Amino acid sequence: MKRFVEGQSRTQGALLPETLDDFVAEANPVRVIDVFVEELDLRKLGFAGVDPAATGRPAYHPGAMLKLYIYGYLNRIQSSRRLEREAQRNLELMWLLGRLTPDFKTIANFRKDNPKGIRGVCRQFVVLCRELGLFAEAVVAIDGSKFKAVNNRDRNFTSAKLQRRMQEIEASIERYLVEMDSADRQEPAVAQAKKERLTDKITTLKARMKELEAIGVQLENAPDKQISLTDPDARSMKTRGTGIVGYNVQTAVETKNHLIVAHEVTNDGLDRDQLSTMGKQARKAMKLDFLTAIADRGYFKSEEILACHKAGIVPLVPKSATSGAKADGRFDRADFVYDRENDEYVCPAGERLIWRFARVERGLMMNRYWSSSCPRCSIKSQCTPSDYRRVSRWAHEEELEVMQARLDKSPDSMRIRRRTVEHPFGTLKAWMGATHFLTKGLERVRTEMSLHVLAYNLKRVMKLMGNEALMAAIRA
Repeated sequence: MKRFVEGQSRTQGALLPETLDDFVAEANPVRVIDVFVEELDLRKLGFAGVDPAATGRPAYHPGAMLKLYIYGYLNRIQSSRRLEREAQRNLELMWLLGRLTPDFKTIANFRKDNPKGIRGVCRQFVVLCRELGLFAEAVVAIDGSKFKAVNNRDRNFTSAKLQRRMQEIEASIERYLVEMDSADRQEPAVAQAKKERLTDKITTLKARMKELEAIGVQLENAPDKQISLTDPDARSMKTRGTGIVGYNVQTAVETKNHLIVAHEVTNDGLDRDQLSTMGKQARKAMKLDFLTAIADRGYFKSEEILACHKAGIVPLVPKSATSGAKADGRFDRADFVYDRENDEYVCPAGERLIWRFARVERGLMMNRYWSSSCPRCSIKSQCTPSDYRRVSRWAHEEELEVMQARLDKSPDSMRIRRRTVEHPFGTLKAWMGATHFLTKGLERVRTEMSLHVLAYNLKRVMKLMGNEALMAAIRA
């Protein structure tokens, strides 16, 4: 083959480097993993097996197993069986592990038995990023995304889904019974074969109906009226597409270098209860007295915003539009101006809505205002179809007004949120592949997510600083 770059003959002898170290470049990312793990206090982080047992077969050191997992998640190799194969043929892993080749069961058990330690390593790297001055701004963007669990949608049940499936089975049984009646009018040989086939189908469907009835009993006793058979902690969640059975992963990403400073995995499909929790975790991780947290309107909840203000966190969350008045062409709640001095509202017609009473609604203390002039108002048709237009005001409404004023002064807040927090989610899902999580149960899924976040942050910092500079900083 002339004029092409030619490879060596497979039968030709070669002098390989004398040591494994010669195969790994000085700036290879695997060296960063080695330095980082060697500097960790695994006993303090809560890893089991740091001190070897006096008797029995020697175990693998948790540091070696941790290096294997970090390398795997950094290179999109999450499966314990794939990690077993890579340890046997991958030169970088041979260097990293000193040619250790643990079996897949040992690898999987390490992740299962050390949830506290693995999550502690993820937090420790965030501490390292803080010490390196990578959190230059006291601003984070908070968002949540749905990740698939190891649970098919057909093995997840709610009351409505169970009822629908039972109706489908009843309809199928009825259809097969009609077909059996029609089979009686055919030739005996054909009728006999068809009836046997239909009888088997009906028997199978009746057995399935009994299974669904047993699941219905379990549903009645379930706290949230939902059951997942493969992964008991997974829940059905709405998405922009068809919906999935999985987990809701929350992240807080700082806006300067786009590092994930805090994360949490929940099986609550809604985001509105997560704002203050994620804000507090991010502030603690960044060691700040005050923090600005930007989130989308799915996080808008009065109690959460108040909790953020009390905790020294400045939330920037657009308000959800829940009133249908504006859509119907009538005056919206925003058209009524509050007079703080007199504790009154002024309507578009110039009339004053005075305070009438206060009561607790959905756990919130609400004040109610309306004017006696509503029945005689000339523009009442543009305001309300009721006799009076009543306006409610939360006892801590001023907190929401202050936040809205900040949003009005920061029109780019939502653009900053989008470009900061959505990219990490896209990256993580691309790394995880179509199946997303490989483990079952909320605690194990949280451990798996910590490894993904650690790998994301590690790769991000290596890109920002360079491998050699990062290794020098870790050793310092």
